[in-house]
Amino acid sequence: MAKEVAVKIKLQAPGGKATPAPPIGPALGQHGVNIGQFVSQFNERTRDLDGTTVPVVITVFVDKSFTFEVKSPPAAVLLKQAAEIAKGSGVPNKEKVGKISVEQLRKITETKFKDLNAYDLEQGEKIIRGTARSMGIEIE
Repeated sequence: MAKEVAVKIKLQAPGGKATPAPPIGPALGQHGVNIGQFVSQFNERTRDLDGTTVPVVITVFVDKSFTFEVKSPPAAVLLKQAAEIAKGSGVPNKEKVGKISVEQLRKITETKFKDLNAYDLEQGEKIIRGTARSMGIEIE
């Protein structure tokens, strides 16, 4: 028989460098989850991401046990890394803050594809292009 789900928690944490500090500690503590156990398992599973922010969906069961699923990093984070910028533009239609190549766009799309709402890579690229446009990043 399957365990009864108590709650699902969605968080974003730095891959391989999560700590029990906020937002992780308070979010898990209020549901009675062993925070240290989650942090060690999460860091082990995301060691190769080296500080890149990644979303995680934690399913907490009635008996206080948990499972979690690590998603791919947000498109904005991947675009900022590719363009080597600290943040997006405040006025993206007037002020451009960076450029990425089509190859970098394709690589980001392949990384994000399983989490995108698209049937093929071409449609996925359009989604990522839209995110880049809204951040003030040009694609050349």
